[in-house]
Amino acid sequence: MTLARPQLRQHPRRVAEIIAAARVLLESEGREALTMRRLGHALGIRAPSLYKHLPGKHAVEVALIEIGLAEIGEALHRAASDQRALAEAGAVASVLATYRAESLARPNLYRLATSGQLPRGELTPGLEDWAGEPWFLAAGDPFLAQAMWSFAHGMVILELDQRYPEGSELDRTWQAGAAAFTLAASRGPAGPGPARTGPGPIPVSGG
Repeated sequence: MTLARPQLRQHPRRVAEIIAAARVLLESEGREALTMRRLGHALGIRAPSLYKHLPGKHAVEVALIEIGLAEIGEALHRAASDQRALAEAGAVASVLATYRAESLARPNLYRLATSGQLPRGELTPGLEDWAGEPWFLAAGDPFLAQAMWSFAHGMVILELDQRYPEGSELDRTWQAGAAAFTLAASRGPAGPGPARTGPGPIPVSGG
């Protein structure tokens, strides 16, 4: 039985509008542009008015991180349960391919959610574990799941930063990683540990 999807907190209409505008600003211009002044300008209001609805920039970032976790968690859970994809590629390859596609499609949201210390205590309870569960489902072992996420995260960041030499066949690199982790998963648990844990797809970053 898989974990139940946590329900994200419901925001008042104006707060939801602010968060939506913040996401557009983040993805179009990057994290550096995500200031209360720029956000107010994007909404056509003065920055001080934003504080009537949200305590500050950090609260906006936490809301965006939750959205990032929820969206990638949904995609990974679909990948881990898609019987056709599992039959064709296998669980590990399916999860890795989905993670890559989702992360590259939202590069600045991904960077926001994976850089620095994760504000775990401020997230919706259970969201991190649920979003990370597909890694465990694919790997069958918490340590291997975390190693697999670390491989995927490193690959995504290097690809976003264009650090690979020109001509690198990254599809084949991802395939090689999937093959290696599939083989490791077939050998069983890496060592003693809890029966179930979820090193989140984004959470293990920095904290």
